[in-house]
Amino acid sequence: MTTAHLPTLTIAPAQVVRGEGILVDQGNSIARLGRRPLVIGGRRALTQIEPLLSECLNRGLAVETRVYGEDCSEATLAHLGNLAQAHRADVIVGVGGGKALDTAKLLAHQQSFPVVTIPTSGATCAAWTALSNVYSDQGAFRYDVALPRCPDLLILDYDLIKTAPCRTLVAGIGDGLAKWYEASVSSGASEHTLLVSAVQQARVLRDILLQKSSPALIQWGGQDWRDVVDATVLLAGVVGGIGGAQCRTVAAHAVHNGLTQLPASHGTLHGEKVAYGILVQLRLEEMGGRAALATTARQQLIEFYRQIGLPTCLSDLNLGDITLRDLQQAAEFACREGSDIHHLPFAVTPDALMAAMVSPLSSELRLRSCALLTPTATPEL
Repeated sequence: MTTAHLPTLTIAPAQVVRGEGILVDQGNSIARLGRRPLVIGGRRALTQIEPLLSECLNRGLAVETRVYGEDCSEATLAHLGNLAQAHRADVIVGVGGGKALDTAKLLAHQQSFPVVTIPTSGATCAAWTALSNVYSDQGAFRYDVALPRCPDLLILDYDLIKTAPCRTLVAGIGDGLAKWYEASVSSGASEHTLLVSAVQQARVLRDILLQKSSPALIQWGGQDWRDVVDATVLLAGVVGGIGGAQCRTVAAHAVHNGLTQLPASHGTLHGEKVAYGILVQLRLEEMGGRAALATTARQQLIEFYRQIGLPTCLSDLNLGDITLRDLQQAAEFACREGSDIHHLPFAVTPDALMAAMVSPLSSELRLRSCALLTPTATPEL
């Protein structure tokens, strides 16, 4: 096999620093990347971290701090780009959750600056990855951007993560679980060493989360908790870094993207929608002829979700009262041309996806009597 056409991999941040109470000691590491940092993040995160950042960056650096907004949108990026130029910034420091970090990474790429990521929760692996998701100003997913490199420095301070609401880590567990259920499908039967390794890492990630999440949530800040944080923030990023484009997101993230088109979904977290999307993907796999493995996996996950508080149905996402038109809008976006849902090994129509979305708990399609399903509402094999 020739290696000439293998894809370029963006595997990991150039440096990862982790520990308890370490942020204040990272000023020199940031200063080596630039002397005029533009710090951007969510309002809560910046308020929480401001005393620590002031001490961290008290090294003669010219610091500008701004709230990024609500979403990583084109308008937000344009505004922050103007601020970066006005400040004569030479490094971007992103603080907060997934959208704040995605904004920081993409802004740094657009401005050709190095970037530092400082996650304040365990909700996603955005602090690690060479990827940013772009949303509309109203919070609807639009597209993602593959970046040429991972962050230059990732600072994981467990003391910061401890202050985040429990719900954020639960959402990160849902997002992390998707790595196995999606990568094991999208990777196909490839025997390439790194891809096989990535899929096996995804399996390890799943097992860590299934085994340690419940005790981690009970003993907040303990060793199991740290292991779960490492899994959701770091190991989840490793899977995509080693696996590259073939360890793609599949239906779980496509369902998330579709649901973001509905304003009613904006009160739920990324990982909560993704976790529900895993159940929908498994339901599609059952409908698409992979019933034996998918049914067992779905039943196992439903029990686990109920233990730790992840959503198992639309009602758990506060979407129990959405209209048929809303559901169709979400399904059509999830099934649009180029969507990750088409990495499944069978074709999926919006009707089939709607059927799976309303029946993740049941082997029967409960809304058939409501004329939700048409005779053709099954995946085309």
